[in-house]
Amino acid sequence: MKKVLMLNVLIVSCGLFLFSCARDLSQYQHLKEPKIRVMENEKMLVVESKGDPNLVGGKAFSALFKTAFKLKGKVKGMKISAPRARWPNLPTTPKKEWIGVYGLPIPATVETLPVAKGKSLPEAKIETWQYGEVAEILHLGSYSEETPTIEKLYKFVKDKGYEIVGPHEEEYIKGPGMFFKGNPAKYQTIIRYRIKKK
Repeated sequence: MKKVLMLNVLIVSCGLFLFSCARDLSQYQHLKEPKIRVMENEKMLVVESKGDPNLVGGKAFSALFKTAFKLKGKVKGMKISAPRARWPNLPTTPKKEWIGVYGLPIPATVETLPVAKGKSLPEAKIETWQYGEVAEILHLGSYSEETPTIEKLYKFVKDKGYEIVGPHEEEYIKGPGMFFKGNPAKYQTIIRYRIKKK
């Protein structure tokens, strides 16, 4: 069991590390202030997990990256991009009851997933995430200090005459390193909501 857990941690760590190293982080700096844009709907590889993300997130990301790397070997030209997570039952639910829907974009041509072996990780599935108009902002710092950034985005949405119509979403541009959590003050997370005009 310990070997399986260590392998899962290594898979997710390698995925996040390789993504962070290969990414030009300067392209996100314009999001230090809130912005509205239109996003196309996206086909996603997803894993759902319930509980405190500090306790269950590692297994969810491990399942996601493990499946994505298997899929990458079968789908020509597939790239692994920044992982995302949607939180449909925030903010009034206790953390131990949070539902996290962890996702990675996949090509629209993918119809089936590789067969999962073993039961140690949650099962991955395919979904289409709806977008359209979104409001988003770049949060710099640890996940536990997102509240002021979220409040800034809420105010921006309201001031522009919009309302939020989708779940809280995060895109993890830079996070923990391969073997260590790194410096949380340097984490970069896009916080995003689907919106519509009032």
